[in-house]
Amino acid sequence: MNNVVIFIQAHGRPDIVEAEIAVATTLGELRNVLAASGIAVDTETVIFIDDAEEPLKGEHHHPVHGLKQGSRIHVGRCRRIAVTVHFLDKIEEHPFSPGARMRAVKEWAVRKFKMDPKDAAEHVLQLCSSTGRPSSDTPLHQLLHGHDCNLCFDLVPEKRVEG
Repeated sequence: MNNVVIFIQAHGRPDIVEAEIAVATTLGELRNVLAASGIAVDTETVIFIDDAEEPLKGEHHHPVHGLKQGSRIHVGRCRRIAVTVHFLDKIEEHPFSPGARMRAVKEWAVRKFKMDPKDAAEHVLQLCSSTGRPSSDTPLHQLLHGHDCNLCFDLVPEKRVEG
């Protein structure tokens, strides 16, 4: 049986857990790996593979599709994360999967606000009411606090040049 290394990221935990699992695994076996890694799974828990739009569904004996070497398993309580982005006097909202990365949010915002590519390259997403600017490869669920499934960002210039 071929095994792969997966990386588990759980809501509310800053660390990434590395585990080995069979490529041809079942949902029950994946849940056992999560439990052995100290990650509680209950009826409200959702599990996403990489940046999949839908969580894994099924019974313990159902096969898990999409696992590959280096897959990231996202475990949390949010099926979707409601993202709000502010740019100048405009506001746009869109639901994303928990495993979606910051780069996907920025790409979506750039399209929504019809930004020139040159201008877009000079802007970053900053968490509302803070100075936090998550890196482009940060999954959205890592930015959540508590059981809240909402995030707010401002699309701001990366550097301000004062004249």
